[in-house]
Amino acid sequence: MQIDQQTLNDLGIFNRMEEQSVFHLLNYTTTSYGREQLQHLLARPMNNIQQINDRQQVIRHFTQLIPTWPQKITNGTLLLIDKFYHSRIAPIPYPANAMNVAIYRVLNTNSFGAVKYSVRQFIDFLKGIQELHVLLTEVDSLPVIRHALLALKRVLDKTQFQSFLKEKTTAAEELNLGYMMQTYKTDIQSALQAFGILDAWMSLAIAYQKHQFELPTFIESDAPFLRAEGLFHPLLRNPVPYNISFSQEKNFLFLTGANMAGKSTFIKAVGLSVYLAHLGIGVPAKKLELCYFDGLFSNIQVTDNILQGESYFFNEVKRIKDTVERISDNKKWLVLIDELFKGTNVRDAMRCSIAVIEGFRKVNHSLFLLSTHLYEIEEDLKGYPNIAFRYFETHDDNGELYFSYQLREGVSNDRIGYLILQREGVINQLERL
Repeated sequence: MQIDQQTLNDLGIFNRMEEQSVFHLLNYTTTSYGREQLQHLLARPMNNIQQINDRQQVIRHFTQLIPTWPQKITNGTLLLIDKFYHSRIAPIPYPANAMNVAIYRVLNTNSFGAVKYSVRQFIDFLKGIQELHVLLTEVDSLPVIRHALLALKRVLDKTQFQSFLKEKTTAAEELNLGYMMQTYKTDIQSALQAFGILDAWMSLAIAYQKHQFELPTFIESDAPFLRAEGLFHPLLRNPVPYNISFSQEKNFLFLTGANMAGKSTFIKAVGLSVYLAHLGIGVPAKKLELCYFDGLFSNIQVTDNILQGESYFFNEVKRIKDTVERISDNKKWLVLIDELFKGTNVRDAMRCSIAVIEGFRKVNHSLFLLSTHLYEIEEDLKGYPNIAFRYFETHDDNGELYFSYQLREGVSNDRIGYLILQREGVINQLERL
């Protein structure tokens, strides 16, 4: 699946305020290596359904292993091993014996202490990855983690390390192991990265279980389609779930509703679920069936560019132009557009929106979700059979607003801006000026 940085930002995969990001929601890693690998996994969707299915198998298996996952390896363990390779260590005598150990301890006190402490951390690492390797033998054929397990095995299979899996070691043995750690630096650093990969996958399995996600079902199809039950946005505390269905016959959703009614959240929830599905991990829905999408492209949080002298409207136009260029490849795309042409006057926005929608609705190999306040343009569009009209309703009860966050068939003409000004006391303040 193709995706660009703007779309990742729009979906909130990563965020400067990390606690508001999807990454934060899924991050149960225990090490900095795992955190780095999790970021890598979340930024790279898969290229085909087979790769997605392989990843889903890992999630299923890792979920079963949560209660028995080894706890010997901590973040401190990995950081101290890494620090060993970045420290200035005096040449270690090899093979070590009682005599040269005593001399090394006296002449190189700091190095002796660093080697001794690092070796003990490395022994914990060896014991931890040995447990992991035994635990993961059933899935060592899966390409998603095969390379990680092979990297661990390369270290475990070295006869120089196997004897150190016992409980106690002498000072001479520790210096010998320190020397071997330097000798096999490349293999050990690869093993650290490999553990990070496994840590990241365990994090995704924990998130899958904790947030009650489900694994989606991909169906081979030349036509775009998407069906979801109980789909929700995972960053909301009390989300209202949606049931949705898109097909080639109804591939364009024209979405209306008042401010705060839930349009943006809905669009992001659909886009996020589709993206997570293409990562091969769990999605926030009770059930999700979909085709493989070749690309995901959004037009949600467009901004102006002061340094280049580009207005908000101009950047909206550029984003639409980019969309046209991408969907012209005859591949299956999911296109998300929230409040089209906010950067110009209403009359101009209506004319531009109609032109864009009439162009996009002719593309039957992709799905389009578009929200707008311009409900008036329905008259120009209702003759197209592939456009579905939905809205989020709002109730006004004596000045109190209620939002159901439920999709209804039709078009909304709710206007609550003035009501909100009244409710917040702004109108009274203005009148007193």
